[in-house]
Amino acid sequence: MTLQELLPFIWPLIVIQLALLIVALLDLRKRMRTRGPKWMWVLIILFVNIIGPIIYFAVGREE
Repeated sequence: MTLQELLPFIWPLIVIQLALLIVALLDLRKRMRTRGPKWMWVLIILFVNIIGPIIYFAVGREE
């Protein structure tokens, strides 16, 4: 398969990843308390791709 054939499948994943990343970082910024230090969550959100923001939403937020 060429890159041209794969683009229709790659673009939605890129958009989903960027949306999750932005929403997670904005949510982290406005939260006063999280489970663990905020710098750790920034690293997880940024470097663990799609799973990082999902982990933050599932585990990192303190209600």
